[in-house]
Amino acid sequence: MKVDLKTGMMKNTADLVGRLLIGLFFFYEAFDTMVFFDETRNTLTNYGITFAQDWLIVASIIILLLGAIMVIIGYYASIGALLLLIYWFTFTMIVYSFWNDPVDVKGLHLKAFMRNLALCGGLFIMVANGARNWGVKRILHVLRLPK
Repeated sequence: MKVDLKTGMMKNTADLVGRLLIGLFFFYEAFDTMVFFDETRNTLTNYGITFAQDWLIVASIIILLLGAIMVIIGYYASIGALLLLIYWFTFTMIVYSFWNDPVDVKGLHLKAFMRNLALCGGLFIMVANGARNWGVKRILHVLRLPK
C-alpha cells in the first residue's frame, strides 16, 4: 500500500486552516458579545427573550470561547464543534426567521440564514471528522513517554 505524504499533508493543512478560520470567527463572536454586553441584552429583549438574559449571555460567551478554543487547538474538536453548532443553529433560527419578515427584508434575511446554515454544515463536518492529525490531542498521544 502506497502512502501519499503530499496528499495527507494537504488534507492536514486544509483541516488546520479551516479549524483556525472557524474557531477565530466564533472567538470574535464571544469577544463581541463581551464588549457589547448591554447591547446584546437589548437585542435579546427585541427578539422577545426576556428570561434570565444575563445568564443566557454569559452561557453563550462560555460556549463560544470553549468551543472556539477546542476547535482551534484540536483538543476534542468534535465536542467543541458540537457546542458551536448547537449555539449557532439556535442563534440562526431566532435571528434570521425570514419566514416572518416583511417582503422588503425577506431576501436579505434568507441569504444570511443560508450563510449561517452553510457554517452549520462546516461544523457538522468537523463534528464527524474531528481534528485529524494536527491537533493537541494527537500531539499529546504521539508524545507519550514510555512506561
